Amino acid sequence: MQDYITVSALNGYIKKIFDNEELLHNIPLLGEVYGVSFSRNVIYFSLKDENASISCVCFYPAFAEQIVEGAKLVCYGSPNFYTKAGKLNFNVNRVEALGQGKLYEQFLALKSKLEKEGLFDKENKKALPKKIERIGVITSKEGAVIQDIKNVAWRRNPYVDIVLYNTKVQGQNAENEIAKAIEIMGQYKNIDVIIVARGGGSLEDLSAYNTEIVARAVYNCPKPVISAVGHETDFTIIDFVSDLRAPTPSAAAELVTTNMEEQSSYFVNLKNRFLNLIEDYVDEKKSMIYNISISCYDKIEKDFLKKKLDLSSNAKKIESSVTNYLNNQYYQIGLIENTLKKINPQQILKQGYAKIEQQGKCIKKIGDVNYANDLSIFLQDGKIIAKPLKEK
Repeated sequence: MQDYITVSALNGYIKKIFDNEELLHNIPLLGEVYGVSFSRNVIYFSLKDENASISCVCFYPAFAEQIVEGAKLVCYGSPNFYTKAGKLNFNVNRVEALGQGKLYEQFLALKSKLEKEGLFDKENKKALPKKIERIGVITSKEGAVIQDIKNVAWRRNPYVDIVLYNTKVQGQNAENEIAKAIEIMGQYKNIDVIIVARGGGSLEDLSAYNTEIVARAVYNCPKPVISAVGHETDFTIIDFVSDLRAPTPSAAAELVTTNMEEQSSYFVNLKNRFLNLIEDYVDEKKSMIYNISISCYDKIEKDFLKKKLDLSSNAKKIESSVTNYLNNQYYQIGLIENTLKKINPQQILKQGYAKIEQQGKCIKKIGDVNYANDLSIFLQDGKIIAKPLKEK
């Protein structure tokens, strides 16, 4: 059976070497700070020079103001090998600042230059379109950044288009590729907005985005450009010159997309509000029409009753007038009847008078009598024939 040692045994042996080497205890280590992060009261960062780097841990939060990105420090401490993870860290217990690192100094100088030229001015910022249908993304096709953007954007709005322009995000010639990509996408009329994105990293890792060529490409781009470079604590030149800065690529995807569920819910609520308004309007008009109809009915009824009363009154007046007229006529007829009765020959005859005729002619005086012919004497109850005689 072949002899072997365990991983734990090997790591323990390596740790003893570091712990027992007095020359490695409390040594001053010179380097440039990058990749600073915090967890509770612990500061995690790396120190680097031109050829190498080492991970560092500081348990003294009071040094946080000095341990900043790009600072050149002398860190006092000792190397510590963690057997469980098999990882070497440099435990820092004191720091001395020697000034800013070269990359950070270059960053500040370029930032000052471009700021004086007005590349960061707010009045030069372009507003995002109200409707975004196609998003241009400039980043590497490898890695998690493009996947994060697609996942967030399509979860919120599955209908939005994403056009990827694959570029380097660090290393030699990366800044030229990024600047060229911004120029080309800026001329592509079907792109509504451009996101320049990459994940977090050290000042050196992000150096392509701290170059003048990229800054001017963003400034001259006719399309709105969103910077989504690094983490929320990372700041690059492109962040200041872009039209909008997103703390992360995922946040950039949220900024340029509308949540369809929220939009759908908004329109459903809007529709319900509209329907409620219509129902209220219809109910109001129904009530108004009902009140008008009641008012009209009451008016018609009142007018009808008034007309009925007027007709009744007029009918009574007409009836009274007709009655008065008829009574007057009856009275006149009565007068005529009385007059006729008075002049009726029969009535006269009843009083003892007689009517004398001769050959059909009424004899009114003696001179009318022809003595040669008979006279007809009419009495109340008959007629007498007589011969006229001359008086002797």
